[in-house]
Amino acid sequence: VQLQASGGGLVQAGGSLRLSCAASGRTFSTNAKGWFRQAPGKEREFVAAISRIGDSKYYADSVKGRFSISRDNAKNTVYLQMNSLKPEDTAVYYCALNSRELNYRVVLKSLDEYDYWGQGTLVTVSS
Repeated sequence: VQLQASGGGLVQAGGSLRLSCAASGRTFSTNAKGWFRQAPGKEREFVAAISRIGDSKYYADSVKGRFSISRDNAKNTVYLQMNSLKPEDTAVYYCALNSRELNYRVVLKSLDEYDYWGQGTLVTVSS
């Protein structure tokens, strides 16, 4: 499985970006997926997660109300819409996938619950 994240860039505070993560190879199109981020000098942290068919979602408190995760299983793609961006959102954003056939409504919030990771896309928010 290869996960290709895209959509990062430089944006001013208050702006928006939409990240995409497309899976190729063995795509696990209906598996649980998530987004994490890692700021310079910090550990990778959870951002958002979505269940296998997208009916359950979970967000870190720091992004709740500003970010929205969604998925298109027909396109093997998961998205992260980021609005009202803040300088503290600056980080490399990673998408991740769990390879197990979990309950359809399970969302996964821990790094070690994911088996495959994308290469990351850099988001820089200027003040």
